[in-house]
Amino acid sequence: MPLSHAVLTLLADGPSHGYELKSRFESAIGPQWGGLNIGHLYQILDRLVRDGHVTRSQVAQDVRPDKTIYRLTQAGTDELTTWAVTPHLRSGGFRDELFLKLLAATRLGPEALARFTEAQQQAYLSDLAGLTRLRRESESDPLVALLVDAAIAHIKADLQVVEGAERRLAPLAAKASALERVEEPGAATG
Repeated sequence: MPLSHAVLTLLADGPSHGYELKSRFESAIGPQWGGLNIGHLYQILDRLVRDGHVTRSQVAQDVRPDKTIYRLTQAGTDELTTWAVTPHLRSGGFRDELFLKLLAATRLGPEALARFTEAQQQAYLSDLAGLTRLRRESESDPLVALLVDAAIAHIKADLQVVEGAERRLAPLAAKASALERVEEPGAATG
């Protein structure tokens, strides 16, 4: 995930220190994304400094240790602009644990496939209910509301996949179950 570009985006608003960036990120994106690990954030900031996209300076404080302030450089602005106007293209295929679970459930036979698809449908419906509540609470922040809308659209698409999976994969599950019965010791006749 391009968190380094998110950090550049936040620094485009002005200089900031690490914990302030963490708070601003979480506020800007909302709870759907999840928290930003402060250790990971400092690794990103170190890389951005190394690459010349950000500078770092120390500000003395009276009762606390010196504060490190990060500022966007012109190279950082150029990098951010290039990234922001370039279309997003999926580069690594479509990896999703859902498909690995469907593979396993199909191989385990019709009963496992039915149990998994039913449980997954219920999980998605529960997610949709929570996201719908979050969407109502996020009306005042258009960026957070848009992120929640995207999450709802993804869940609905996944729900459609699962709803069709049992029907589409049933022949494979039945075949796997039949092969298992043939391979069991003592199951062969003849």
